[in-house]
Amino acid sequence: MKHKVLIIGAGFAGIQLAKNLNSDAFDILLIDKINHHQFQPLFYQVATSQIEPSSISFPIRNIFKHQKNIQIRLAEVHKIDTANNSVTTSIGNFYYDSLVIAIGCKTNFFGNAEIEANALTLKSTAEAISIRNHVLKTFEDIISSDEVQKEALYNLVIVGAGPTGVELAGAFAEIKQHILPKDYPGINFSKFNITLVEGSGNTLNNMSAASKKDSEHYLKGMGINLISSTFVKSYDGTKLSLSNGHEIQTKTVIWAAGVTPNTIQGLPESSQHPSKRLIVDRYNKISDCTNIYALGDVAYMETPLYPKGHPQVANVAINQAKNLAKNLNNSLNKKPLKAYEYKDLGSMATIGRNKAVVDIGKFHIKGYFAWLIWMFLHLMLILSVKNKLIIFINWAWAYITKDSSLRLILTPNKRQD
Repeated sequence: MKHKVLIIGAGFAGIQLAKNLNSDAFDILLIDKINHHQFQPLFYQVATSQIEPSSISFPIRNIFKHQKNIQIRLAEVHKIDTANNSVTTSIGNFYYDSLVIAIGCKTNFFGNAEIEANALTLKSTAEAISIRNHVLKTFEDIISSDEVQKEALYNLVIVGAGPTGVELAGAFAEIKQHILPKDYPGINFSKFNITLVEGSGNTLNNMSAASKKDSEHYLKGMGINLISSTFVKSYDGTKLSLSNGHEIQTKTVIWAAGVTPNTIQGLPESSQHPSKRLIVDRYNKISDCTNIYALGDVAYMETPLYPKGHPQVANVAINQAKNLAKNLNNSLNKKPLKAYEYKDLGSMATIGRNKAVVDIGKFHIKGYFAWLIWMFLHLMLILSVKNKLIIFINWAWAYITKDSSLRLILTPNKRQD
């Protein structure tokens, strides 16, 4: 009888684990609450009308259509019963021999319910589409609004100057300059302000000093208002209040200020790190559990090179999943297991056309060459050859023409009885 592995989450880690487990030895059940894998690094390009949502969203059933040992279920997991090796979901209970939790993170609002209720977020393809709809609808509203109403519409604020915030700000600055004035010739875009708010003293705070400096230089050169060492106190949907005492009238706030792990009930309290990540050993087994593992953003693993846990990036999730798959395959064959250690391949962020920063070890690269590296590596991570080609064509067309034809407002119709 095959060993039953239940995987919760079809992100980078869940997909890689399912792909690399021996199909002759394992029956796999993959559960996720959405039916597609999402390529998170390019959400911002969907939000800014640069690529289609379908280019970075991959139906899970299609990914595994040739692997008969993998079953897919669309459900939300509510609780784990460790005593009976089962999970309770929105569609029933499922049993396992080994359980793998790869549920990733959600947006962290740091306990501020008002901001959570009014700000836009970018943690899914659906949210990226919502931002695109909202921003495009804002320009439609500017045309028909009076001068008093226009003040809040003319201000777009992004909170958090990590890679997501920096890439969003740069992309919006480019479409403000090259694209939107052609679509809306009646709008004075010199009045449209893009503001990036960061609580620390720098942009790209986890990258090198050179990347921080260069990214700040690029952003300011693109006309972005950069406010550092400042926190958001409140946002009611129209007025944003900052810790420095300033207020900004705005109808658009995109929150990219941090993440916090998703959680599931039923695991021992001793396995919970103060950060809410799950404490795992060097083999990704959860503390005080015999057959339950955690991967990627939700896993907290201390190693000699990373005594405070690994960075929450795609490469960690992918490589932890590959290592766990190898270990599970080896365990059935009584072969030695391999402890995980992350090999940092570097960090990167793109700010716009021909503008990017890349850190590889002690080397720092900026500008056009860094931008090419960023594009190539992200293309390589896209799952299908077809989607790689589609995205490349979109990028090439946008580079040549400084335009795209993807500015669609797609909202569900309200049903009328």
